[in-house]
Amino acid sequence: MKTGLKLSTAAVALLTVVGLGMAPASAADLGGNCCADLEERIAELEATTARKGNRKVKLEISGHVNEALIFWDDGFESNSGVYTNDNARTRFRMKGSAKITDDVKAGYLLEIGVRSANSKRFDQNNPSATAGDNNLDVRHSAWYVESKSLGTVWVGRTGPAAEGITEINLANTKDVAKLADLEDSALGLLLRTPTGALSNVQIRRAIRDTGDQAGEPERGQIVKYVSPAFAGFAMSAAWGGDDYWDIGLNYKGEFAGFKMAAGIAYGQESSENADAQIGNCNTSRSAAGVDCEQVGGSLSIMHEETGLYGTFAAGWSEDPNSLALFNGTGDDENTFYAIEAGIERKFFPLGKTTLFGQYHQGDYGSTGRGINVVPGADGIIGSEITMYGGGIVQELSAASMLLYVYYRHIETELSFADTGTGAPIASPGFEDLDMVVAGGMIKF
Repeated sequence: MKTGLKLSTAAVALLTVVGLGMAPASAADLGGNCCADLEERIAELEATTARKGNRKVKLEISGHVNEALIFWDDGFESNSGVYTNDNARTRFRMKGSAKITDDVKAGYLLEIGVRSANSKRFDQNNPSATAGDNNLDVRHSAWYVESKSLGTVWVGRTGPAAEGITEINLANTKDVAKLADLEDSALGLLLRTPTGALSNVQIRRAIRDTGDQAGEPERGQIVKYVSPAFAGFAMSAAWGGDDYWDIGLNYKGEFAGFKMAAGIAYGQESSENADAQIGNCNTSRSAAGVDCEQVGGSLSIMHEETGLYGTFAAGWSEDPNSLALFNGTGDDENTFYAIEAGIERKFFPLGKTTLFGQYHQGDYGSTGRGINVVPGADGIIGSEITMYGGGIVQELSAASMLLYVYYRHIETELSFADTGTGAPIASPGFEDLDMVVAGGMIKF
């Protein structure tokens, strides 16, 4: 939606004068206060008009609203609620650019996320999530200079070279039911044992301690370079705080009746906490100067005539800090792979329909996080999470809207050990989670 509409004072005055001229005049209309009301009205109109502060830089406002009903059953309790779908949470963005030369332009991106009720942070005790989890967050705040021939440089808060590298998907499922990023769909729910005991650990904590899949970084304050596309390929590289850097290669093209999109990236950092840029330092018990590293990628192919498609994603990360846990027996590797297949085509005039199935398998290393339902357990030494499910997405092209419903089954296994001796401690096992997510996303 383009903004920057400005109502000219002269135009308002002219229209008002014309309007007055069409009305019968009287001697009373020509008194000393004849223009006072007119000037006041003009001031009111100007105060309510949208303005563009800089005529040289374009301003575009866009975004979407993505809200859903989530029905879940953890084996002992079932419930439902309405949540902001964090697979692509509700947001609004302001972006723009200005031409410098025929080859160069400068621009900016400011994007704010909106969570009215966070779909990945609610649990059995807090069905609407806590106030701190339901808020606005700055997703992007950055400027750029782009050259058609040399590429683009970004500076500010934005995604690094590897952002979204494990989430490439040509189907309409990518914004409502992510294949790689499981935590966004109700995995803030707490693990429950077969006896019904509710733990203090969310399911998403089994996906590295951060909840982010292996191979996927986090946004941060960075400098990033993106090359021009050549034969469908584009290279990117980024640097940020905590000695973070990454490099990636993306491809997008068409051949022999197929559309294809793919990417792969490598990243590394030295950090002392689990909330760092790369998001793969699996434990907060990190030592300074120890490098965490990761590789991630994904591939999506769709046959244009039939709409049949397939998507594959995988990631690996390593956190040497984990080796120091559990008397030197910690596991420092995290891996996952995931597959999605389906058909997306226009069966009805309303828009494209997507029928899909998904499978995800993740194996994650030591975090040292404790849990209250395992006596004597000092930390998680390893975890495994499995997801399978499927659903349907219906596009309403006339309204730029997607309606969706999908089912997911989640299985979680945790291994425990004494952090002092490394001796294994038996796990009680945990109940599976079943959920149905039904909602809509409308773009503006």
